[in-house]
Amino acid sequence: MGTPETLPRTESPSRLRSFFAFPNPVNEYAARITAGLVVVVAATAIATGSVWLVAVIAIGFWLRVLFGPRISPLALLSVKVLAPRLGKAKLVPGPPKRFAQGIGAALSTVAAVLLAAGTATAGWILIGVLVIAASLEAFAGFCLGCRIFAVLQSRGLIPEDVCEACNNITPARR
Repeated sequence: MGTPETLPRTESPSRLRSFFAFPNPVNEYAARITAGLVVVVAATAIATGSVWLVAVIAIGFWLRVLFGPRISPLALLSVKVLAPRLGKAKLVPGPPKRFAQGIGAALSTVAAVLLAAGTATAGWILIGVLVIAASLEAFAGFCLGCRIFAVLQSRGLIPEDVCEACNNITPARR
């Protein structure tokens, strides 16, 4: 057996948790700017037929889901450069935004796989759906993924303790 100094070092649960942390609350302006940048990249992918841009979109979503805005180039641009120019942050709960990023990650990943597999029509339709959802967020301030999160939480499919701050966005229980 070794001394504490010679034993292998393991990550503590709190360090690992902070590595995969997502901010809560989130600056809504930064989220909307990121969505706008996703619209630009996705529309460019559609216009040029670029499968590699779809892969870049999927990677960006996964980076945001797993690490928050710390690693994603689009999120860093939004959070560190563009959103601060809009003035004071408008804070909203983080878990619904992470959930929405997860939906974007799933859609863009499936689209990339479909495009790579030669099922172009289905892949481009999914990217079109992504453009619509991201446009709603960017230009109208309506986060479709957040709305889905709220409905799932109101139905008890997402426990309330996942996002106690979401009580102000969750629709009334029926």
